[in-house]
Amino acid sequence: MIAAPPRFELRDVRVDGDDGPIVDGFSACIPAAGLTAVMGPSGAGKTTLLRLLNRLDDPDAGFVLLDGRDIRSYDVLELRRRVQSVGQVPVTFPGTVADNVGTDVAGLLAHVGLDPALANRDADRLSVGEAQRMALARSLALRPDVLCLDEPTSALDGDSKGGIEDLVRHLADEGLTVVMVTHDPRHGDLADHVIEVRPLPRQADGLVEGDGAPPSSDS
Repeated sequence: MIAAPPRFELRDVRVDGDDGPIVDGFSACIPAAGLTAVMGPSGAGKTTLLRLLNRLDDPDAGFVLLDGRDIRSYDVLELRRRVQSVGQVPVTFPGTVADNVGTDVAGLLAHVGLDPALANRDADRLSVGEAQRMALARSLALRPDVLCLDEPTSALDGDSKGGIEDLVRHLADEGLTVVMVTHDPRHGDLADHVIEVRPLPRQADGLVEGDGAPPSSDS
């Protein structure tokens, strides 16, 4: 059997920050199938890497491929329709939940575990957990191929966190490519694939700080 090509391939990627590289020489593959967790400590560059996947940032060196094609060759609007991103703090736009979600409101709200009766509620009156589900519904309205999540449960209480984890797992099982940045070690068990990102060594007063270990991936 011929293995399916990865959804994303990052080849020898470097992204520079104000004080030097944030990630350097990073290579990994993200499969099209299932949930991929990008894990590592704060400051290791997880969110930086996630932002490369829909060109919120571009690498300073190396390549990012989507379905075998350089991501920079795609029309950026087409790319961002295909690769949707949801942050750790849900964004609500002025108006009702229906105004935020757009098309097929009742179906999408039900799909993410929200009561369709919330469609006429002001979006800014939702709980944080409800707002996160609404943000997911808004992304799904565009029928993306990929959903990128940046710490989607970090701002939630225990019950809401479990609900979002179950929803993310369900979306991946339905066939959506899901890439989730997380520092929660439990999410390694939730995911189908894990990419570990480790801090780069930092030079300070002649001493090297950080473990300097290369990133690793199970994929």
